[in-house]
Amino acid sequence: MKYEVLTYGRKELKQKAVTVTAFDADLSTLAGDMLRSMYAAAGVGLAANQIGRPENLCVIDVPPEQDTDTETRQRMNPDVAMPLVMVNPRIESMSGEQVCREGCLSFPDVNVMIRRAGEVVCAYQGIDGKPQTVRVVALLARAIQHEVDHLSGVLIIDRMSTVQRLSVAGKLRRLKAESESAVRL
Repeated sequence: MKYEVLTYGRKELKQKAVTVTAFDADLSTLAGDMLRSMYAAAGVGLAANQIGRPENLCVIDVPPEQDTDTETRQRMNPDVAMPLVMVNPRIESMSGEQVCREGCLSFPDVNVMIRRAGEVVCAYQGIDGKPQTVRVVALLARAIQHEVDHLSGVLIIDRMSTVQRLSVAGKLRRLKAESESAVRL
């Protein structure tokens, strides 16, 4: 099943995720459906609340060409298999800094420079419930921070400066109005 990605203005996006305790076929199906929905929307990450689901679950798939150092041509996160399915993710530590243009499937046509940690260590459970930890950098670190934010009810707009919000205010008003009219239908 392919889910519709909810856009800015939907209250589900601000809700904190609920801890997953059942690691069963339904959770595996949901993760697969989320990956299909993410690919259909041409994204690299998707959190469950972006499709209106309460589970503390996100999926990420950074293509190899976007995880390669331009100078050395080496993978930056070679030990992390994609796609990454993270259940109950929790960022354990952050270091360094990166400032890059960031977008979000829930904010189509909105791309702004966002400051994030350059490296993160994230603990999570796999789809089988087994605890795992990854240390990642670059775009994958950014994607994990972005999706964990979503699961905490934090949106990209919450990371924007006042000037950035003003620069995209028209787009935000349009998205909110479209979301509100879709809910009324």
